[in-house]
Amino acid sequence: MTDSWENTAYHCLVLSSPAKEAIQFEENFERYRVMTIILWILAGLLVLSGLAGLLLPALPGPPLLFAGLLCAAWAEDFAYVGWRTLTLLGGLALLAVAADFIAGAFGARHFGASTRAMAGAAIGAIIGLFFGLPGLLLGPFLGALVGEFTARADLRAASRAGIGAVVGLAVGTAAKMALAVAMIGLFLAVRLF
Repeated sequence: MTDSWENTAYHCLVLSSPAKEAIQFEENFERYRVMTIILWILAGLLVLSGLAGLLLPALPGPPLLFAGLLCAAWAEDFAYVGWRTLTLLGGLALLAVAADFIAGAFGARHFGASTRAMAGAAIGAIIGLFFGLPGLLLGPFLGALVGEFTARADLRAASRAGIGAVVGLAVGTAAKMALAVAMIGLFLAVRLF
């Protein structure tokens, strides 16, 4: 019986010893440091992907940018950037996504494009990704042109739809970029000042 009591007392002393607490603190600190490094790396990758997504239609740029800024705030335990700022950043990201869709639809509609032309512009933008910058510019135009030409066999109307798709794409991209700059500026202003 004494053996068991002494053994229990020994373990209680060992578990509560300052040396054991120091070792546990050091292990927890190391885990915290590794997690912080992982969060910063993830934040950087997401922000870079988000910035690339502002130009590449296949990547959701504003949501990726927001996710990266969220990871950066998390890496600092939300000490500088809190929930109010993150809510505002999320709203700006949603506004950027909405602006992209609205601008594209408005550009195509304003120039008299049909639903097929808008679908053709979206397909052309995706195919254009594989052909670099010229593909990004010509893809939506040619897609809208072909889509409108299948709806109405009028080359003039099809050309107007193609121009509308390109104008809509340009306005949507400009709006996304402006809102992305606002997101990054807000994050840095709150973080640094």
